[in-house]
Amino acid sequence: MSALLRIVRFTRALAPLYSAVILCSVLTSAASLAVPFLIGHATDTVAGAVGGQTATGAAVRTVVLIAAAVLLAELAQTVVSNIGGWFGDVMSNRMRTILSVRYYEKLLHLPQRWFDGEITGTIVARLNRSITEITNFAKTMSNSFASMLITTVAVLAISAWYAWPLALLLLIVFPVYVWLTSLTSVKWQKLEGEKNEQVDIASGRFAEVIGQIRVVKSFVRERGELADFSRRFASTDATTRAQSTHWHRMDVIRRAFLNVIFFGIYVIIFVRTVQGAFTLGEMVLLVQLMGMAKAPVQSMSWVIDSAQRAIAGSKDYFRVMETEVDPRTAAMLARRGTGAEAEVISAAGGTGTADREITADGGTAGERAPEAPSAAVATIDPVPGAPVVAFRDVSFAYEDGEDVLHGIDFTIDRGEKVALVGESGGGKSTIVNLLLGLYEPRSGAVEVVGRSNADLPLDELRSRIGVVFQDASLFSGTIRENIAYGRPGASDEEVLDAARRANAETFVRRFPDGFDQVIGERGLKLSGGQRQRIAVARAILKDAPVLVLDEATSALDTKAEIQVQKGLDELMTGRTSLIIAHRLSTIAGVDRIVTLRDGHVDEIGSPAELAASGGIYAQLLSLQNSGDKKRLAKYDITG
Repeated sequence: MSALLRIVRFTRALAPLYSAVILCSVLTSAASLAVPFLIGHATDTVAGAVGGQTATGAAVRTVVLIAAAVLLAELAQTVVSNIGGWFGDVMSNRMRTILSVRYYEKLLHLPQRWFDGEITGTIVARLNRSITEITNFAKTMSNSFASMLITTVAVLAISAWYAWPLALLLLIVFPVYVWLTSLTSVKWQKLEGEKNEQVDIASGRFAEVIGQIRVVKSFVRERGELADFSRRFASTDATTRAQSTHWHRMDVIRRAFLNVIFFGIYVIIFVRTVQGAFTLGEMVLLVQLMGMAKAPVQSMSWVIDSAQRAIAGSKDYFRVMETEVDPRTAAMLARRGTGAEAEVISAAGGTGTADREITADGGTAGERAPEAPSAAVATIDPVPGAPVVAFRDVSFAYEDGEDVLHGIDFTIDRGEKVALVGESGGGKSTIVNLLLGLYEPRSGAVEVVGRSNADLPLDELRSRIGVVFQDASLFSGTIRENIAYGRPGASDEEVLDAARRANAETFVRRFPDGFDQVIGERGLKLSGGQRQRIAVARAILKDAPVLVLDEATSALDTKAEIQVQKGLDELMTGRTSLIIAHRLSTIAGVDRIVTLRDGHVDEIGSPAELAASGGIYAQLLSLQNSGDKKRLAKYDITG
């Protein structure tokens, strides 16, 4: 129950809808309760007419009026229950919107370390399953259970008025029935958790396979992937059998108990009617009321089953919501006041997002569209004379244990081009991750414009850094949307200028829809060179003063590389650049090279200095001249 109350508190912005549902439930219950009284009165009237106590004409008029009253009560019940159902449908959908938006926002602000241990498909599956189970229960509660609960309370009160033993038996049946049902909860939820785990893993793998279907087909892994998927879902069959056996065994006990109690109730009603304590109409009234009380009890197992699924789903949901957000991310949200949430929830010692008013279209009241990040952020005041980027004795480990970076120490001055060269896995991309604030160093400090990375707001830090990754990482929208991703408010002229400078305009113009061409998931409708030039245009439009090229041409053929390199040369003009080297041809023009060996800085110097030092760079040049491609591959380097 605490988990369900937590959902209500978490969605307290829906309080007006909750109130409307409850009001409709009260009115529906009142209308339904009126019918047994009317029919009981009609029964007494008919009995009086048959027994000669009431004139036939008067009795006919009375029963006709009673029938009309029954009609009005049932019509009112029909209309009001449907109005309540409408509010319930809106409420459950709004709840889905709130929970989904908060889950998405939470994911967007979780630290990178959290994603390192998760599968994308599993994250999506958890969203769909958890929220669906929660909102289905909310819809069930609003459309039926609330009115049944109110009816039950009313029946208890009326029964106590006519005969206290009836109310006593009803008071016994409800808590005992719920108690018997609760006995199944611990085992049921444990088994449900086991099923959910297998389904989430299978769904996560499903998303991975569909996302990389070309790899699956090229390695002829269709059968293997299908077998693994089938095995995980098949494993849920045995769990479901055990779960269902346990549940229905308990259901037999519950319902048998219910049958015995209602046997006693009907005996009391019939015997007291025979004894003259109740009129025939009162007997009919009480029998109908008992039937109204029995219905919610009989449906209790179904309601509790739905509730348990919602509880199990909410545990997965809140486990994510309670994950601690990077303190700098939380500070950024509080400072900017943007996004779907602004308030911090302290739950189980974690950090989450809380309530803001949700508008009819699912947005937040008073919410502004996020402003396009600006490269020149006024709140960052550079320290005079300080390098633009500095690594000060930085050590770092992805997991507890051995560091992957050891005492990294180098600087990059304004307008300087610095390349990182080293073995595959030597820490080059890790340095980029630290610069972007995706991870925090274990010791030492990363500085930007003379200020510690840890002290800079993340949005302002990242707005000053443009990145072109080895994987272009495009989205499924149009070319225009992808180029303007860092500046959604950019004009058409600015987008066109960025594409032109990135050497992308020519091929974009060849598409039937030009810049409005939809490029498919991850830009699959474009060639590798085209995707990379769009990524370069995106970085150009962002216009950040610091540029990171993370093996930006490594996946391209020679012709595509030349085309992309022209755009990169344009992009690097006047910027401070950090380049992860892949081809030696891209290294020759840099100001300095930092070579890495086993996570340590090995050498720092100009290309000419390092070419004569006998170190890693000199070795690479020698290997290139000898055409030893096998040994060059160790350094992710080609000639």
